[in-house]
Amino acid sequence: MQTSNCAIPVARKSLILPPGAVEPLTHPYRPQSRSPPRYWLRSNPYQANVLRDGVRRYLQLPADQTVLILHAKVAQKSYGNEKRFFCPPPCVYLSGPGWKLKQEQLTARDLGEAGFRVWGYMGLDSMGSSLMETQKLSFEEQPDSKGFGCAKALYISDADKRKHFRLVLKLFFSNGQEIGTFHSKLIKVISKPSQKKQSLKNTDLCISSGSKVSLFNRLRSQTVSTRYLSVEGGAFIASARQWAAFTLHLADERYTRSEFPLREGYIRYGSVVQLICTATGITLPPLIIRKVSKQYAMLDVDEPISQLHKCAFQFQGSDRMYLCLSTEKVIQFQASPCPKEANRELLNDGSCWTIIGTEMVEYTFSESLACAREPVSPVPLIAALQLTGGGDVAMLEVQGEHFHAHLKVWFGDVEAETMYRSPKSLVCVVPDVSAFGSDWRWLRYPITVPLLLIRDDGLIYSSSFTFTYTPEQSLLPGQPVPSDVPQDSDKLLDSIHQEFTRTNFHLFMQS
Repeated sequence: MQTSNCAIPVARKSLILPPGAVEPLTHPYRPQSRSPPRYWLRSNPYQANVLRDGVRRYLQLPADQTVLILHAKVAQKSYGNEKRFFCPPPCVYLSGPGWKLKQEQLTARDLGEAGFRVWGYMGLDSMGSSLMETQKLSFEEQPDSKGFGCAKALYISDADKRKHFRLVLKLFFSNGQEIGTFHSKLIKVISKPSQKKQSLKNTDLCISSGSKVSLFNRLRSQTVSTRYLSVEGGAFIASARQWAAFTLHLADERYTRSEFPLREGYIRYGSVVQLICTATGITLPPLIIRKVSKQYAMLDVDEPISQLHKCAFQFQGSDRMYLCLSTEKVIQFQASPCPKEANRELLNDGSCWTIIGTEMVEYTFSESLACAREPVSPVPLIAALQLTGGGDVAMLEVQGEHFHAHLKVWFGDVEAETMYRSPKSLVCVVPDVSAFGSDWRWLRYPITVPLLLIRDDGLIYSSSFTFTYTPEQSLLPGQPVPSDVPQDSDKLLDSIHQEFTRTNFHLFMQS
């Protein structure tokens, strides 16, 4: 894909102002202290044509840059002079072909190879702007070409009285150019793991089916010996350096392993669960999760599991075989029966895991259409779509976070007239399906287009959402079906839930 090293020509957007209104003066892309007026934004024809050609090239070969932040849901507070570093430590991954494209752009500007190196600074959102109060991250390239950085020395002191906080990540190129500021999700502050039996009336610390968790092990409770369950080269390992997030699913014990249907609800000890790596999709066999007390697996405990609890994972159907680590390997360990108490089994240190919920937030953008002089943040995040009306008056509300008045909604390579409503809402007019180059209303094929947000300097923010047009059946009774239309295409029409005057729409999020 050919890309220019300079920004595309950007003409000033025209605002449709009511009589007597004055166009506001705002700093580009920065959230304002007061909400901007809610006027419809429309690009002039020249800008729209230039941008559309660039969006078409992007859709053929996306050059995205992704920033992925992984962190725990809870953090233990430190007291006095101690420092309870966050465990597992917050991690950052940089991925996508756009980073290499940026390297080529910087090289072309005679900045050399060193100009592309990325540095990060991570701290708590309560900290000041001084980089001395944060931890510096250097990113190393992994075999899968992703950049990886880890903040191992972050903690929250008892002087901080908040119940929740966020992590703040600032990224720069080593030439000093700011990339942007990125925030984690909320992290709950706890004093120590709860030793009480958890009640489902208070589910703040309970772990639900389908949530993401991390597992780590500390031999003899020594921090320096901490190892995390991870996946490398298609195999499970115990890593001292990187950790993986696993989706923890609750299974129905009445079914065989090959069927393994998943259930909703909170995870209890004694339940059959499955751990699925969120990055690779690799799974462990069905496991029975057991509570651990003084290195014993408790076989008769069925209470809900809480954050930072010690637990063990017994392979379902096995003879006391448990998930265990041996240095960097993950093996099976056979527990010993307790002669005095039949409801207990003796484990070794490597079979005792600490479980903690994790969060993941992903920011994706592309500078393939422009060399942005402003930081890419705030990066908008789409959470939901809501469609109202139909035909010529179909309106789509885009709901999420970090929206601002310099964003336009695009349906594939078609720009939509957009109105900024609030930092959590954009409203746009759904383009007519004929804008995609064919009169789709005469066909019976659905057409699906990706939903993009594009800043007015050409910066693209992709999303996992798509928009599907399903044309109405326009054939008259008795009229033969065209040869290129499959006879079973009525099944597609039957799946549409909302009907409108001229065109049916269907919204969905890709999994």
